[in-house]
Amino acid sequence: WGGCGDNLRYGLQLGAAFADSPLKSLKLGTQALKAVNLHNSAAGRKVLSDSLDTRCKCHGVSGSCSVKTCWKGLANLEDIASDLKSKYLAAIKVTHRVLGPRKQLIPKEVEVRAVKQTDLVYLINSPDYCTPNPHLGALGTQDRQCNKSSLGSDSCNLMCCGRGYNTYTEEVEERCHCKYHWCCYVVCKRCARKVERHVCK
Repeated sequence: WGGCGDNLRYGLQLGAAFADSPLKSLKLGTQALKAVNLHNSAAGRKVLSDSLDTRCKCHGVSGSCSVKTCWKGLANLEDIASDLKSKYLAAIKVTHRVLGPRKQLIPKEVEVRAVKQTDLVYLINSPDYCTPNPHLGALGTQDRQCNKSSLGSDSCNLMCCGRGYNTYTEEVEERCHCKYHWCCYVVCKRCARKVERHVCK
């Protein structure tokens, strides 16, 4: 056993002190909001600690494993973030009620299962950013340009909120066939090309 394993215990202690201390202040928000934020911080740390696994490296002649060094390491940040995003998309709406000797976060809907340590929770629904809302400063997504071939947040399916999109062709002029002249300037031609644009309805 050797190598430098990730010091998870210290990281979790520091993370808890940094994230939770302001939430424990009596001046900050309602008790329900504090409980939700404390739960979500703890859930994030639990996801992180669950990703810790054993990694090993072999040492020996011609790649044989006569000696093996092992250590504890965390998953890649991308994998942890992906796990947290899936939990965010499956977050449970809760209410802060007295249950037994103390107040607890319980699901708002009766048919939803009990909240686990690793579940993310929320109190109120997020606003709908698909439609204009001057009060929130949201402009909506109508007339926004989207990417037809993308599967990410700029995709037409996601950005247009199911309303569909219009496609049109635009001619753009850009610099092309640039040449460097000694010394010391660049000369370019102007070329026109047609570009297909997709805009949310």
